[in-house]
Amino acid sequence: MIILAISTSSSNASVSLLEDDKLIKELNISDQRTHSEKLMPLIEELFKTTNLQLSQVNLIACDIGPGSFTGIRIGVASVKAMAEAKEIPVVGVSSLEALAYNVRGFDYICSIIDARNNQVYSAIFNKNYELISDYFADNINNLTSIFKQYKNMAYVGDGLKLLNNSFEFDNNIYSRNVGLAGYKKFSQGLYTDADNLSVMYLRPSQAERMRNNNGNT
Repeated sequence: MIILAISTSSSNASVSLLEDDKLIKELNISDQRTHSEKLMPLIEELFKTTNLQLSQVNLIACDIGPGSFTGIRIGVASVKAMAEAKEIPVVGVSSLEALAYNVRGFDYICSIIDARNNQVYSAIFNKNYELISDYFADNINNLTSIFKQYKNMAYVGDGLKLLNNSFEFDNNIYSRNVGLAGYKKFSQGLYTDADNLSVMYLRPSQAERMRNNNGNT
């Protein structure tokens, strides 16, 4: 099975191709260009350098958030267009789950993404990368008591700076991990079609919050 995996929920645009759970090639770009400017050229370069084509892809795995609202929308829209054109099944993967794949050797993994204003997106996974908590979108101070319940737990993600923790692990979100999680979900029958791929925002965007606030005044 050939898997195209895409991550756009952070400043890093990441695309990769995998054969089952083995990485073929990954490309990452983190620069000042928007995802709308760099995503499709990056995918085209990926296919060119691997001598593969979209028609050979059997599954598209997509990072569905939480994270950058604009980045997520661009990534999901691009995946939907490709999947619909070639009738390719898709699977959505949480950015928090993909982030957890950066960690090895711990019983539990807490992924934490900075959501600004002392807020974080977070979730806890076991060593098999299975979700064992709720998905959280909350003030970091409200979550520390939950975190303390778990022993031998690693923390990963840029939200660690709010806990005054140093980065022990790579805090980037990589498409190869989206692909690994996507392959696992596909094997469990957890996939869908382009029309039913949905995003995971966890909270309204800033624009939506402003509209709601204006509507309440």
